[in-house]
Amino acid sequence: MKNLFPFLFGCILLVSCQVQDPKVNFWLTDPKSGILFEKNPEMLKSGQEPQTITIDIESRFQSMDGFGFTLSQGSAQHILQMSDSARNSLLLELFGNEENSIRINYLRLSVAASDLNEFPFSYNDLEDSLAIDPELENFSLSYDTLDVIPVLKMILEINPKIKLMASPWSPPKWMKDNKDTRGGSLLEEFEPAYAKYLVKYIQAMKAEGINIDALTIQNEPLHPGNNPSLLMLPEQQARFIGRYLGPAFSESGIETKIVVYDHNADRPDYPISVMSDSLANPFIDGSAFHLYGGEIEALSEVHRAFPNKNIYFTEQWVGAPGNLEGDIPWHVKNLLIGAPRNWAKTVLEWNLSSNPSLTPHTDRGGCDRCLGAVTIDGDQVTRNPAYYVIAHASKFVDEGSVRIESNSIEGLPNVAYQTPSGKKVLIVLNDSSAPVAFQVQEGKTQFSTNLNPGATGTWIW
Repeated sequence: MKNLFPFLFGCILLVSCQVQDPKVNFWLTDPKSGILFEKNPEMLKSGQEPQTITIDIESRFQSMDGFGFTLSQGSAQHILQMSDSARNSLLLELFGNEENSIRINYLRLSVAASDLNEFPFSYNDLEDSLAIDPELENFSLSYDTLDVIPVLKMILEINPKIKLMASPWSPPKWMKDNKDTRGGSLLEEFEPAYAKYLVKYIQAMKAEGINIDALTIQNEPLHPGNNPSLLMLPEQQARFIGRYLGPAFSESGIETKIVVYDHNADRPDYPISVMSDSLANPFIDGSAFHLYGGEIEALSEVHRAFPNKNIYFTEQWVGAPGNLEGDIPWHVKNLLIGAPRNWAKTVLEWNLSSNPSLTPHTDRGGCDRCLGAVTIDGDQVTRNPAYYVIAHASKFVDEGSVRIESNSIEGLPNVAYQTPSGKKVLIVLNDSSAPVAFQVQEGKTQFSTNLNPGATGTWIW
């Protein structure tokens, strides 16, 4: 047994371990045992006969853009109120490349306010409620210059290659039929002005040194009950892209990707309808999803309809106070494993940080239970379920990693990748009610391991 010691990183319960690279690193989260994202812990042995997860690096699927969260105004404010040393330490842990870093490489931003702002605002608010400004002479990045943009610049110093997606919650009130930040629809007469507004946002952020890689047209376009929010039906989204936004991006030389839908998996017909529009389709990179409704498999339905368009998973919240034993397995199964197995290029949880009082949030529909990946209380940081969920992928699955084939086993949902450097990464959840032993087979590499019920493991070799 002494000769096998180097394999014990992931090869407890070794069976015929023929490994080209003998070092298999293993990270475990087992909330019931109090193990939270620990490297190479000793694993409990199981007497069950092992099943085999077989990985085929020749069978390749989508490349990955990244894993991360949304940087809300509240998240930025919580980070800014920390002392310099505590803030730097946290940002290095979240976005750096240190031994203790989880290496987040994708962030979502709100275009102006989201519901996790102190109050709703746009970049073109007018004091006179009857005034309009179709030439956008009053455009300004406004309150974002006080918190979101300074924190983004700190993050970019740590990871200049981080990818950014932006999503609007509402156009300026004067563009809407109800003249309110909450609900209503974009007036067709102001669709050209709104296209110009989004162009100016991309350009203004670029002038700040911030490149927006992708833009979703509207956050949750079928949920006008939030504040801010907007009802945007698929026919309007298609018209807006095809006639105004797509051409405006082209004329301005903007390469930011245009992404449609950005709402729940219960309406795959919405993005399919938008991408079926002949004017809009050439400008569309893909579609984005949340999972507050529907099943994650709906993403594959959209992929089958438009296999040349990309798919993004962009939001899922954890409700306060959070439950490690319940939240982590659900999010790992449905998002971290389920979304990429259904063609998603990103997996993004909701807000990056919260404070103990779960503020700020807007009135009339702002989220008062949204638990951040971390809770910041002065300089004290508490890591919450979403932190551990994302860490199991973000630390190891670099941008450009390719999802590769791994067989499905009842009770052991899993997903596998090959990174640009050639490493293999396997993420597995034990979704059963008992410990499970299993083998991993990839070419000449074979090792045996096990997971307790509700535990998540990531193996790297």
